[in-house]
Amino acid sequence: MYINKVMVYGNLGRDPELKSLPSGVQVASFSLATTRVYKDKDGGKQEQTDWHNIVVFGRQAETTSQYLHKGNAAFIEGRLQTRSWEKDGVKQYRTDIVADRVQFGPKAGSTGAPTTTKGDESAEPPASSGKGIEYPEEDIDPDDIPF
Repeated sequence: MYINKVMVYGNLGRDPELKSLPSGVQVASFSLATTRVYKDKDGGKQEQTDWHNIVVFGRQAETTSQYLHKGNAAFIEGRLQTRSWEKDGVKQYRTDIVADRVQFGPKAGSTGAPTTTKGDESAEPPASSGKGIEYPEEDIDPDDIPF
């Protein structure tokens, strides 16, 4: 069995660009920056930023281009795909993350839960009453638990 799974969380480097394939399927592409913070050998704080090319298809592409903008945080789950082409006799390569799932990060100044889109579905988190978890008032009998 082979596994091709990628998960990245970062900030958009540019607004998503929405295009349409000849078949009518929507495609959104954007870049996502992930930053790693570490200490060098002298104990000084260092940062290293990696840029990832993200490609999203279908209804999820429309939702992504509508709600995500440069600087927004996003969590992306998907797979790696490398394309190659020849330009002026030189072979060019580009590796993209083809997103299966896009989870929107919190907006600036927001304390709410992130929003998720998966496949052709989009979901909003349920409205919170601010009370936390609501537990049942009656006692739970361990004999009622099926495992």
